Amino acid sequence: MDFDLVIVGMGPVGAVAANLAGQFGLKTLVVDKALTIFDKPRAMGFDHEIMRIFGNIGIADKIASCVMPYRPSEYRNADNQLLRRIDAARAPYLLGWAPNYVFLQPQVEGALREDITLHPSVCVELGAEVTGVVSDGGGATTTVRLASGKEQIYRSSHVLACDGGTSPIRTRLGLEMEDLDFDEPWLVVDVILKDGCGGNLPETNVQYCEIERPATFVVGPAQVRRWEFMINPGEDPAEVAKPEFVRKLISRWLKDDEYDIWRASTYRFHALLLEKWRSESIFFLGDAAHMTPPFLAQGMCQGIRDAANLIWKLAFVKHGYAGKALLDSYEAERAPHVRKTTLVTKGLGKDICERDALRAKQRDERLLAEMQLNPAGTVRQSLIPGLGGGFLSTSASRPRGAVFPQPLVRDAHGKQAFLDEFTGATFRVVASEAFGATALEQLANVCSDLLPIPVKFVTVRPKDSRVAGIGGSYVDVDGVLLAWMDLHECAVVVIRPDHYVFGAASSASDGAALVRELELALQKGRSETAAEAHAVVG
Repeated sequence: MDFDLVIVGMGPVGAVAANLAGQFGLKTLVVDKALTIFDKPRAMGFDHEIMRIFGNIGIADKIASCVMPYRPSEYRNADNQLLRRIDAARAPYLLGWAPNYVFLQPQVEGALREDITLHPSVCVELGAEVTGVVSDGGGATTTVRLASGKEQIYRSSHVLACDGGTSPIRTRLGLEMEDLDFDEPWLVVDVILKDGCGGNLPETNVQYCEIERPATFVVGPAQVRRWEFMINPGEDPAEVAKPEFVRKLISRWLKDDEYDIWRASTYRFHALLLEKWRSESIFFLGDAAHMTPPFLAQGMCQGIRDAANLIWKLAFVKHGYAGKALLDSYEAERAPHVRKTTLVTKGLGKDICERDALRAKQRDERLLAEMQLNPAGTVRQSLIPGLGGGFLSTSASRPRGAVFPQPLVRDAHGKQAFLDEFTGATFRVVASEAFGATALEQLANVCSDLLPIPVKFVTVRPKDSRVAGIGGSYVDVDGVLLAWMDLHECAVVVIRPDHYVFGAASSASDGAALVRELELALQKGRSETAAEAHAVVG
């Protein structure tokens, strides 16, 4: 094989996939038609799961100047009544990072691409177009027209189609997208405020649920502000995107000399889900596999979750740690998660986009009644599901499939950092030191029996604990992790490389059984995969 992976498309999803592939030592080729990064924003929001992945990749500090915590979102009708409030969870944060962020996409993409160059196993071809992909039982053949005009053919074990909503690879294969019944035309406008301007703008994000023209306002980083306007029936999208029309729309909030238009583009906000996420050796990620309306800022998040879910599985199969059956869990896990999130987003969008006066009145009454019952509003993170099936324990229940917290911890030398920085993004077995040294040592021995499968055994103890820590022991500085374990009535947690919980247990003996279950689950077909890996040269 020329490569383990060929990644087609180097937008945020493809770039994250390439960085993760490089961290796992996968020989990877990334191909993108463009020579440079698109210099204007498209996505504008991501959540703490994605920031955690950015931290794992190593770009969190690099992008600090171009990200900002997301403001609460208020839904208001034409009478300015507050219909719904969606806010973030309060500190201390479960994943260490603020729950949601706005960001400048060109700068974040630049940081992702810069980090790709740090991985010697990853090659990049820009200005190159994939003209064909043929998959067979032994891998895939990808034909690429390079920037020089030369045609090159590569063999790889797998191809990741990160080639966007129009995905030529998906189209050539004739794969169908399921329509989840949302298709609305919108205008998206990004402006840059001039110095001293915009003081009268809302301090929160606002969904204007107005039947004359639904609209969205988002507070972006620095001087960037975004408006999204629904395009009315009979309006020409090309005309709507012209500066004179845009300025007329924004005149409700700003004078013409208070801002510069950075971008104005029209879109159709879709809710679509690929019916089949894999075709033999080809996997589909991001917009190539699903499209989500923007009302929960989950579009890019979903694609990056795809990459985080799939890359470690491909790496474990490649390195002989797991059998090929593990790859079947990609669609089994991601498709239901995306469906649930998209349906939630669609529900929010239906409320925002309502144009019928009677139904809008009924919507207002319903949402106002909900506000009376829950005046604090909805916590945004509660709208995002965990995993309901796939590569998870069959014996343990809650919090199986949840995202594992990332507490701030302190090691035996006094260093303080997020737990991921000490363990890396691999399999981890985390146990409470309340068990005592003997039980913990026995559990550690069970973990060591998994070698060469990379597993980190970690113990945690309270900040005020008088017990001396054992090897791999950390103090839970803010009590975030131990409180979460108490909430879920568990004292041992087995965590996957993508930070989702494989399973949890309340006793050391059940924890040991859970680790053995993990080993058996990874071994499914492992011997055949390992034999194939040794037989392949390249």
